[in-house]
Amino acid sequence: MSHDLSTRASDARELMDDPGADVAMLERTYERFRLVNALVSRPGQFYRNDIRPRARRGRVRVLDVGAGGADVCRMIAARLRRDGLEGEVTALDADERAVRWAAAHDDGAGVRYRCALAEDLVAEGDQYDVVFSNHVLHHLSAPELQGVLRDTDRLAGAGGVVVHRDIARSKAAYALFAAATLPFAGTLLRGSFIRVDGLISIRRSYTPAELAAVAPEGWTVRAGLPARLELRRKKSDARP
Repeated sequence: MSHDLSTRASDARELMDDPGADVAMLERTYERFRLVNALVSRPGQFYRNDIRPRARRGRVRVLDVGAGGADVCRMIAARLRRDGLEGEVTALDADERAVRWAAAHDDGAGVRYRCALAEDLVAEGDQYDVVFSNHVLHHLSAPELQGVLRDTDRLAGAGGVVVHRDIARSKAAYALFAAATLPFAGTLLRGSFIRVDGLISIRRSYTPAELAAVAPEGWTVRAGLPARLELRRKKSDARP
């Protein structure tokens, strides 16, 4: 089935976002996110560029907004330990199912898990050195997007950085993901939402120009391979 990728499919919905989604399939999806994120999101590069330099200056506080199964959080915590650096990593998600599964699979990573919204942390006066999200922006309505950008900007302390990482929509990205996941549909990805929801996510995602058009002043958009977007905001006194 072909889809028009010239515009965002903003009305489409990922199956795992359904409150009544099959729990077993949802948990298999969380479990397999680690592999998918390692290949698609390249979180190691994010750690090297934005987290490790700050951690070398002192204890770093990191917040993942919409953390899902929190595999990226556990990776960050593990790399901080490996590098002999001090830090606190918080996985934030509004979905109790995700938080419950992630906390049960912490495996000694020492990540903090919170079932809440970014605005709740703003109300508590919380501050972080690095605030980020991974594949979250395309899930949000226009008002929700502006609210998340406002709240995450407020959560970044002086010299902090906010990085929202997402998929870039294109025909090539859709075709590549469809082809790359097809051989594993009946094996590694069986019983999960990853293949179906991944294709829906690409249809819902922004192009670089679209994201730049809706981003408030002071935010910048970066594009990268494979089919990645970064929307970032640095505080005026942030050091490189």
